[in-house]
Amino acid sequence: MTIRPLIILPDPVLRMPSEPIKAIGKDIGLLVGDMFETMYDAPGIGLAAVQVGKPLRLVTIDLAKKTDEEKSPQVFINPEIIWASEEESSYEEGCLSIPDYYAEVTRPAAVRVRYRDIKGEAQEILAEGLLATCLQHEIDHLDGVLFIDHISKLKRDRVVKKFTKDAKLRERA
Repeated sequence: MTIRPLIILPDPVLRMPSEPIKAIGKDIGLLVGDMFETMYDAPGIGLAAVQVGKPLRLVTIDLAKKTDEEKSPQVFINPEIIWASEEESSYEEGCLSIPDYYAEVTRPAAVRVRYRDIKGEAQEILAEGLLATCLQHEIDHLDGVLFIDHISKLKRDRVVKKFTKDAKLRERA
């Protein structure tokens, strides 16, 4: 397994809609392994394939944050939200593609997600709490949506401006 470089804002790849996965072969298995390795190294609790430069409808999640917590890796292939609760909850979200920036985001408190597992089996999950937030955040990535799209325009513009400036400085270095 390999730690892959993360795509960082303002890279336009992050705004690309991801393509459905038609077949789950060895290449997808290797990508999943690399995504977990990258996510754990960052560290983070969720990662969409587009964040490592692969615009495919693939998400990895593990809510175990601390190194002493037992890992609980989950893979979602071609996930789609088929139901969302009217009740909402707010979490302070961050993103591996927008490092060191966090903001309060309000989303549905619960979602039902249809997906395929790593064996290609059709699955459905009712997610609540942090898992619901994480799934919505990562599925947004698959549609080219970032968590900063859920905050005020003023705050979003500031974040984009800062990351655009940082990217230009890295290019010059």
